[in-house]
Amino acid sequence: TLRPTLSEFLRYLACSALALGADFAIYSLAMHLGLPYPAAAAMGFCVGLWTAYSTSVRFAFAQRTLNDKRVEFALFAVIGLFGLLLTEAILWLLVEHMGSSAYAAKLVAAGLVFLSNFTLRKLLLFRRRPVVREQNP
Repeated sequence: TLRPTLSEFLRYLACSALALGADFAIYSLAMHLGLPYPAAAAMGFCVGLWTAYSTSVRFAFAQRTLNDKRVEFALFAVIGLFGLLLTEAILWLLVEHMGSSAYAAKLVAAGLVFLSNFTLRKLLLFRRRPVVREQNP
């Protein structure tokens, strides 16, 4: 049914908001300390990614597909990097080719990437493990 998925979606939204806050806090602190913005952004992204992962596995999703947590985190991170690339592509399209403001484009990108990340993570990482049936010889 849709009810468990909607519940996970809302919990994942809360986890994502917390991760965004952590990302922005580290980014802001690093900028305040004089780090260049690319380094500050990378640090913020890493802390945000870890926050999103650790809260998602504890709070947002009821089931896990993979047994190996290292592989699970790596795939979670790859999906996050895909989201970052998707963000850049949406910003480029909307700002450079459609004349949108950078702020409006960022809001559109954030919404689309959030939906993309949730969907991919739910399908690949946080669903019931497939049942493996032994085949008779």
